[in-house]
Amino acid sequence: MRIPLDYYRILGLPIQATADQLKQAHRDRTLQLPRREYSDIAIKSRKSLIDEAYALLSNAEKRQTYDTQFLTRTHPPEASVSSRSETVKEAIADFSQVGEEALRSLASNTLPEPTPEPYTPTIEIDDTQFVGALLILLELGEYELVIRLGRPFVANGQGSLSNGSYGEPSRVQEDIVLTLALACLELGREQWQQNQYENAAESLETGQELLLKENGFPAIRAELQSDLFKLRPYRILELVARPLEQTGARRQGIQLLKTMLQDRGGIDGVGDDLSGLSTDDFLRFIQQLRGYLTAGEQQEIFEAEARRPSAVATYLAVYALLARGFSFHQPALIRRAKQLLQPVSTRQDVHLEQAVCALLLGQAEEAGRALELSQEYEPLAFIREHSQSSPDLLPGLCLYAERWLREEVFTHFRDLANQQTALKDYFADPQVQAFLEAMPASQSMETSLPYRRSGMPDTPSYGEVPFSTTPTAPPMQSPVPAAYSSSHYLGTTRSAAAGDDKAVSASPSEPQPAPQKDVGLSIAERVSQLSPDGQLQSAAANRTSPQISQNGHRPSAAVSTTEPELEMPPPVGQGGGGGG
Repeated sequence: MRIPLDYYRILGLPIQATADQLKQAHRDRTLQLPRREYSDIAIKSRKSLIDEAYALLSNAEKRQTYDTQFLTRTHPPEASVSSRSETVKEAIADFSQVGEEALRSLASNTLPEPTPEPYTPTIEIDDTQFVGALLILLELGEYELVIRLGRPFVANGQGSLSNGSYGEPSRVQEDIVLTLALACLELGREQWQQNQYENAAESLETGQELLLKENGFPAIRAELQSDLFKLRPYRILELVARPLEQTGARRQGIQLLKTMLQDRGGIDGVGDDLSGLSTDDFLRFIQQLRGYLTAGEQQEIFEAEARRPSAVATYLAVYALLARGFSFHQPALIRRAKQLLQPVSTRQDVHLEQAVCALLLGQAEEAGRALELSQEYEPLAFIREHSQSSPDLLPGLCLYAERWLREEVFTHFRDLANQQTALKDYFADPQVQAFLEAMPASQSMETSLPYRRSGMPDTPSYGEVPFSTTPTAPPMQSPVPAAYSSSHYLGTTRSAAAGDDKAVSASPSEPQPAPQKDVGLSIAERVSQLSPDGQLQSAAANRTSPQISQNGHRPSAAVSTTEPELEMPPPVGQGGGGGG
């Protein structure tokens, strides 16, 4: 049979090699033994080809004849080049798909005849040298070619070797399977280096299936499996980064992520998933992954993980629930986020998140209590700064909530990165109003937030730069490691004031009497009266005295959707589709 090899490649030399170089190359190639798993038949077959190449090229007369034929085959006449230019272009275009086609044919046991590439040097070999030729091609990095030449023998089994012309059938069959499996292993690693992660996984899985079918070579099976475990995070990123229309591939990536989480025992688990990622590395991987997942996908993944329980997963689930609840006007999701935060609040300062949840559920008093408990100095200063003309902190909280959702929450979701939903639109939605009306009185809208405390210190204006760019841990003891805190891990930009005893008064002074011109209005009505800069407009001309329902929400609240939206400071500059 003829195979696409030449004697110079067998020895690893260029055509200009000298006699001394030929001698040294022959010696080196003879001493370089293949893996110990190969049989003596394969080793002898390989050596016979090396000896044959040296014998021909070391003879000056035979070498001259061979070189003439070699140059004619590798450098065709100009006329042939022009007449076959299209064929060459097609061959080059198809070259990158050779490996994939070969792997698919192995998996399906189909045997299309390999198409020889134009002007490729070939040599005639005996059947007994076939295994040695495969081994030399493997050493030369011709992994796709090894698969193409060896696949008929794998598909047909020992039947094609039964006449003994290739050597002892069972031993030759094992050598061919071993060579194909190693070709799949090396091809997979090559594709991995080229960032073709799914193709790499296909190559590695094909090699693994070959060895499992033959039930041999456990050490190589372990190598293949180890690479598949290490490749898994890269596959997940490649699959979920695909267009949203490719639902099958993206669901496969999400399923791989769930399996990986199960092996680790959760996001912050200590189990070994054999990926080689430490806990911190895995957290960074999850952070990078979030920018490619939709809010619904993150909710599905992280709500399940939060039940382990996991503090990190709880934060991520809260973000997903808040994002979906506010964007799609589903207050039921906001309520679920608020419930998830309740147990966490005993260990960490998540009171600002609780205040935002309470605001979106119309729970003014509860929002105020959460603000009083928060130790986040700069966000509180921003809220107070933008509530100076109000009897309570509602205007500032509205501005803060809208800014935080747009700049710190939506940017982590692929489908919400450019979301522009406003509080006015949210409260104006009839479905939101109906849900809030149906809530029990203890969970429904109250009329106003607590009055501003006179004991709170005056603060500089934070209207221009309301948040710090350096997150710090809340000033309280927490059993959760600092690396898992919401401010550090989620990349938020709000921070607590370190060492400032006056940031928030633990025992605030008695509330001072304040005008109650807007007491009696629901949060929805008051949000509709906010001016673009967050100040309460005069409601004297607009206020009527509608009947207040039992739970404090006004069923007929005239929430204006034609008023200008709350004017927000410019975004911090975070992108929505990246690594979060």
